[in-house]
Amino acid sequence: MDNFILMAFIATLGTWFITALGAATVAFFKYPNPKALNLMLGFASGVMIAASFWSLLQPAIERAENSSNLPAYFVATAGFLFGAFFMWCSDKVVSFTTRRANSTQGKPNERLNRIIMLVLSITLHNIPEGLAVGVAFGALHNSTHELEGLMSAITIAIGIGLQNFPEGAAVSIPLRREGYSRKKSFLLGQASGMVEPVAGVIGAVLVVYIEVILPYALSFAAGAMILVAVHELIPECQSNQKTQPYCATTGIVLGFAVMMLLDVMLG
Repeated sequence: MDNFILMAFIATLGTWFITALGAATVAFFKYPNPKALNLMLGFASGVMIAASFWSLLQPAIERAENSSNLPAYFVATAGFLFGAFFMWCSDKVVSFTTRRANSTQGKPNERLNRIIMLVLSITLHNIPEGLAVGVAFGALHNSTHELEGLMSAITIAIGIGLQNFPEGAAVSIPLRREGYSRKKSFLLGQASGMVEPVAGVIGAVLVVYIEVILPYALSFAAGAMILVAVHELIPECQSNQKTQPYCATTGIVLGFAVMMLLDVMLG
């Protein structure tokens, strides 16, 4: 059992590392390449959408049918909606703190508040993502298809890691533009991903030691991932649609196809 928790910890350390890589781009330029970022965000969106069904919702339904006293459709739907609701609440908290940061304009602590709110926004966003990775690895406990589940968990971690890269840059590059040193901008940017290993271990521990919540946890992770992909990643990667009409779309299709291929082929 401890092996799956350790794997979740290692995987979320990896997603944190990719956040740090994104933050490290501040050492090379102040403005990231928009085409590359849009393609990467699109690919991550496609991976997360496909993973939400084949790696999370489908196993949640199967496990609920075998272990839950409630109908499987109820378990999957309840967990999915709660995951999306959790992310929505996180977004509301972020919006509230951002408005407070903006309201401090003209005050001596304006700059400090804006930095805190920027890091807090990305950090809150990373909590359910870390939980999703932890749940995926924790679900390997007593899995009847361990290889398939392992590959699904790895691809989920990769998908979340890919979209963490621009998130790291989204913190460090604005800080650099405001006049902070490259070192300080990098340190604050990578710090936003530190919460993922903690959340990943918590998610893995919960599903390993409290197996009854596993179907809910899997569908919860799916709801959180779908909301992130549809509400944040897809609109963001389509920001330059007029000048690059199919760049982000190509990334979404490729990401979905790769994730679907891995899940179906190994299934």
